[in-house]
Amino acid sequence: MSKKENINRREFLKRMGLGAGSALAMMTIDPLSILAKKNDAPQPENRMTYRVQHGSGEQISLLGFGMMRLPNNQEEVNQLVDYAIAHGVNYFDTAPMYMGGRSEVLTGEALSRYPRSKFHIATKMSNQNPQAWAFDKAKEMYEQSFKRLRVDYIDYYLLHSIGGGGVDNLRGRFLDNGLLEFLLNERKEGRIRHLGFSYHGDVSAFDWLLDRQEEYQWDFVQIQMNFLDWRHASLRGGRRHDADAEYLYNKCEKTGVQCVVMEPLRGGAFGKMADELTAKLKAQRPNDSTARWAFRWVGSHPNILTTLSGMNRMDHMEENVATFSPLDPCSEAENALLAVIADEMSGFPTIPCTTCAYCMPCPYGVDIPGNFAYYNKAVNEHILPLPDKKASDYATRKQQFMDGYSVALPDQKVWAQRCQDCEECLSKCPQQIRIPNQMARIVETLRGAK
Repeated sequence: MSKKENINRREFLKRMGLGAGSALAMMTIDPLSILAKKNDAPQPENRMTYRVQHGSGEQISLLGFGMMRLPNNQEEVNQLVDYAIAHGVNYFDTAPMYMGGRSEVLTGEALSRYPRSKFHIATKMSNQNPQAWAFDKAKEMYEQSFKRLRVDYIDYYLLHSIGGGGVDNLRGRFLDNGLLEFLLNERKEGRIRHLGFSYHGDVSAFDWLLDRQEEYQWDFVQIQMNFLDWRHASLRGGRRHDADAEYLYNKCEKTGVQCVVMEPLRGGAFGKMADELTAKLKAQRPNDSTARWAFRWVGSHPNILTTLSGMNRMDHMEENVATFSPLDPCSEAENALLAVIADEMSGFPTIPCTTCAYCMPCPYGVDIPGNFAYYNKAVNEHILPLPDKKASDYATRKQQFMDGYSVALPDQKVWAQRCQDCEECLSKCPQQIRIPNQMARIVETLRGAK
């Protein structure tokens, strides 16, 4: 397909979508407009920064709403969505596997109260489990997403988390079963507006798909990108085939494919940085949180279509919306400062967990993300790593770790000691963490605790 033909097809689909959205708007009630009329209150000012989707010309909010960790309460989700839409957020990202399918249901209900033209919805083919590789099983998952989301087309559809298992895994999930061919045809028919993939793990799968851009015409690629992973992603899990975000971003840009960014805060790690690193940022911008620094860094890159943030609290929503309304790009000096901080952070022996919980549930009840979160907190507070046993502060720091562990994880049934090294979690972790090995590290640190 030539580029001209591709644009014409997109323009046709866009016009069809706008027509459908206009018709739906006549039948759909906007709850915020009713509230404004009822209270005689002005609508919130929309100062959101937008990026243009290259193929369709759509205006996409630079802040996207990641729906992976929503409150399990429809009214709370509705309130978050209402605030987001009122302030210009129009990209909502979910997946069949998030919250065991509950995320798609909650998202669909919240968005169904709005005209279809108000939002762009992204969901995924989450067929990581080999039992879901069969075409019929995968197609069932695909159709289920439409029902849960209450839509007749999906704006942004992704091959979910390619990279684990390399190209062989990619072939089993999408090529040998004819699934990718089916999804390409669904895009041609208009049920999928934009087709892309998200990447974690073996970069050979990422390269394989992008190197065939002329054949597949990817509309976007979702990558993990933040100022630490920009040049230090290879530290994740100690796997050589992990690629730094700098490589991923640059290859997408050279290929002409826009990026959607996940984990801009590295699973919240940037909100819990070591005090001395936080102080360096505060010295430059006293009123800015470390999270705002991280978002500004990502948004400063021109080939970013949207930046996903998992916002399950209203205070996080309000702060993040403010950061992008409008975005204040990082200066060269600020980028240089963040690069120095990233170099320092790379020397901290933290576990590269982003608390995505893909590894859960553990068959033995271990709270894997909870254990790793506390361990990383202890590292950032310089309780860990423990000094030599002969050091004067060894006993004090070990006791600090033990006491804090009991507070962070009061139920001993979720402690690291319950890990049986079954390795069921290994294939599920997008960061390629050797989870049993890291649990053993925690167990060794706790040895002697009562």
